[in-house]
Amino acid sequence: MDEIIGVAGCGRMGTGMLANLRKAGIDARGYDIRPIDGVGTDIDAFCDGLTMLISVVRDAAETDTLLFDDQAVISQAKSLRHVIICSTLSPKYVIGLRQRIPDHIALTDAPMSGAQIKADAGTLTFMTGGDISAVQPLLQAMGQEVHQMGDFGAGMTAKVLNNLLAASHTAMTRLVLDWADEAGLDEDRLLKLIHTASGQNWLASGLDEIEFARDGYAPDNTIGILVKDVTAAMDLATDDAALPKAVRTAIRNLKPRSRLANGS
Repeated sequence: MDEIIGVAGCGRMGTGMLANLRKAGIDARGYDIRPIDGVGTDIDAFCDGLTMLISVVRDAAETDTLLFDDQAVISQAKSLRHVIICSTLSPKYVIGLRQRIPDHIALTDAPMSGAQIKADAGTLTFMTGGDISAVQPLLQAMGQEVHQMGDFGAGMTAKVLNNLLAASHTAMTRLVLDWADEAGLDEDRLLKLIHTASGQNWLASGLDEIEFARDGYAPDNTIGILVKDVTAAMDLATDDAALPKAVRTAIRNLKPRSRLANGS
């Protein structure tokens, strides 16, 4: 039986992922609740013949809506044999999906890193849990690196820990740049220094390429997603989580950052 792949949640990440599947000659369809070019809004048409679902929706609530509630893909897609969770969610929530989804449907967690720029380029980094033999060609079409982390749920655990570091870097880098402005230090010169020194980090090195790097916090933007990801990582905490909580507060307090005329 030929696989029919569906990407649900065609926002900043899902749109590029769908495009790269199609570029690789893979029969892939898209679904989103919003009208988007090349993406369907009819859930019945999306589910018809669907064998493999790639979920890239925002959070656990939207995942429940997609899988079990409003769209109910688990019950609607009669041919469904595999679900790949690419959203960044609480590892506890993801592991709990195994008890909620029929055993004949395989589950793989494959959250990704790289932001929209790498989703569009097909160079994402995937962190996976569970058997990936059936999904490896899809991941290779959408990404550049695949890190198999262990059993189902291990990929998500690795992802939220990675994103906790990313959120920490985001909060501190933005604070450093604000302090540099106040001290009259040129942004470009400082970023070049950071890139070659001990403060090097992903956000600082990609400030002008990462689409959300200068954004302020909003509940529905990527900075807001970082808050969600820190909260998901805190599900793993076995001791004091004061530092992650401080990072989460700092992210919530971010204001938009403009590039000033003098380059800072």
